[in-house]
Amino acid sequence: MKKFDITLLCQEKFLNPEEPTPYIQNVLLEDRLLTEALKAEGLKVARTNWDNPNFDFSQTKAVLFRAIWDYFTRFPEFDLWLKQVENQTQLINPSKTIHWNIDKHYLLDLEKSGVNIVPTLYIKADSQATLAYHFEQCKWQKAVVKPAISGSARHTYVITKENLHQHESIFSELIKVESMLLQPFLDSVLQKGEVSHMVFAGKYSHSVLKKAKTGDFRVQDDFGGSLHHYTANTEERAYVEKVLSACHPLPIYARVDVLWDANNELALAELEAIEPELWFRRSETAAPLLAKAIKEVYFS
Repeated sequence: MKKFDITLLCQEKFLNPEEPTPYIQNVLLEDRLLTEALKAEGLKVARTNWDNPNFDFSQTKAVLFRAIWDYFTRFPEFDLWLKQVENQTQLINPSKTIHWNIDKHYLLDLEKSGVNIVPTLYIKADSQATLAYHFEQCKWQKAVVKPAISGSARHTYVITKENLHQHESIFSELIKVESMLLQPFLDSVLQKGEVSHMVFAGKYSHSVLKKAKTGDFRVQDDFGGSLHHYTANTEERAYVEKVLSACHPLPIYARVDVLWDANNELALAELEAIEPELWFRRSETAAPLLAKAIKEVYFS
């Protein structure tokens, strides 16, 4: 018998904080809501940091990635751990999905399946070309450059002809060891914001609108971004369903981050199927919906 049915994974600073900030309190609330929902389905639940050397992952039937928001800054270590733990227990989302979704090259796969994405140029690691060269080739007036494996706007910069020289040195260092991507800067992120749509087992749950603070372009609350109620219309729900239908296998949970492109069409910014914030606190039915889906798919 396994000791636990499911273990929620976070990063260490979110495990037992002595003085939780409002930001950390939200993380704790989200995990509490999901824990309660999973227990209501009759599951035995644990919670630990992903890099806990004293936790025996073979003693849990499955692990669910939650706020592991340091994995992209420690990726070699995380990648090694991931390859070990996937042989000890079941991963939710499944291992295939997690490995695919880690690197933003997945956007190419979705684009090939007919999903409209934010236009993206991929730059392979160890490329010898300068950032200025790539920028000029794209012929965009304004662009965003960021790593292919990243989160929380890590090394994400807005570049123009005027400030290119300021970013060449950091780009030249990053490209030595990791792939990068270049995308046009969409003014809609400042005018309308970015919408996150939550989907569980292919079923739409709820949405939130994220807006950047004045003078910034990053919508994450780490950088002062704000969160707003949002009701997805029929077109948006159909678009989200199209994105998910292009994923094989279908994720048990996913967050579909959507912008409006230069033609005012819905465009995929990112599909988050590893460790997205899912804003259970914004929907009374969200955590129970995910818990029920997990019970049916993994424990029935």
